[in-house]
Amino acid sequence: MNFDGKTIIVTGASSGIGEGIARDLGARGANVVLAARRADRLEAIAQEIGPDRALSVATDITNPDEVAALVARATDRFGALHGLVANAGTAAMGRMEDLDPADFRKLLDINVEGTYTTIRAAWGLLKASGGAVVATSSVSGLGGDWGAFAYNASKGAISLMVQGLALDAHASGIRVNAVAPSFTLSELTEGMTDDKALMDAFKTRIPLGRPADPADIAGPVAFLLSPEARFVNGVILPVDGGLNASNGQPPLG
Repeated sequence: MNFDGKTIIVTGASSGIGEGIARDLGARGANVVLAARRADRLEAIAQEIGPDRALSVATDITNPDEVAALVARATDRFGALHGLVANAGTAAMGRMEDLDPADFRKLLDINVEGTYTTIRAAWGLLKASGGAVVATSSVSGLGGDWGAFAYNASKGAISLMVQGLALDAHASGIRVNAVAPSFTLSELTEGMTDDKALMDAFKTRIPLGRPADPADIAGPVAFLLSPEARFVNGVILPVDGGLNASNGQPPLG
């Protein structure tokens, strides 16, 4: 999966899954446009990928003007756009009686509307190039979690947005897919890794016996962006170590 000459935007690229995807695509030869709010961290990663093939653009995906500027800078620098990884997102945990309504609205603003805003800004250029979109959903967008109904709602919306867009894009040449990771080691989850009982439970529940690393997600994303996936469209691909292979019953031995 070689991406020489291809330009791909990756949002949420300053850490975690987004950083892993950006580094992987850079190693495969892509021109990578890294977007997130932390300008200093973005620039450091871009320099490590290579300043000739990486561009960092500080971007708040909830601001349509900043997203439009991101897409404009990508094409000004590299001339075209061939792929978008709409990865940026956040989490908010809590039961109905505990979660602040403001946190619920913020979560939807970032995860759902931010994903929509980013895809919409890139849509015309991706039509011109016959490009591909890969969004980051989650196993939490395929089923419910305890104490995470808001996060479930946001990731479920992304999953169905992707499938609806895949249908709408039928005559455009754009393919739209998503990855659905399970628990992945990142800044977003680092506060959870100190809980030994929780981590042991994840290791028991995930058949491969460990959480994912960002590199585990990056390879499937590269595949979905690549010509090798030219007939893959509207798919929400679980990247979950076999989590969804289970019907939920506990191991018997």
